[in-house]
Amino acid sequence: MLSNLDKYLSLQETSLKLRTFRQEVLGSNLANSDTPGYKAADFDFSKALANALQGTSERLPIVRSDDRHLDLAVKNPFDLRVQYRTEVQPSIDGNTVDSDQEMAQFSDNGLRYQATLTFMNNKIRNLMNALTSR
Repeated sequence: MLSNLDKYLSLQETSLKLRTFRQEVLGSNLANSDTPGYKAADFDFSKALANALQGTSERLPIVRSDDRHLDLAVKNPFDLRVQYRTEVQPSIDGNTVDSDQEMAQFSDNGLRYQATLTFMNNKIRNLMNALTSR
């Protein structure tokens, strides 16, 4: 029963986790908009979602060649390959963050996060209605 429920909500759950991580990446870009040499980063959400649902990864695995090496605590939840954005208007100090573009992406991602929450709530509500109806 619980595995069926997991399957029923897996798309929304995975989407919310990816949207949260993308919000962190975009927020980092905005926070570093005045940092000399900072390169704006992002990832392809559609490809990341497809890979996450299939259980595949875009990155090469990290290999520990010695037992004394530390395990890296990866903040990246789906082992995504975060890439640098293409420069739109590079600055003299090497910073590639376009604040207007980043704000637009940040807002768009936030709206899509809210939409995913709404879809998930509707699925849960429909499930509850099915369970309680006579």
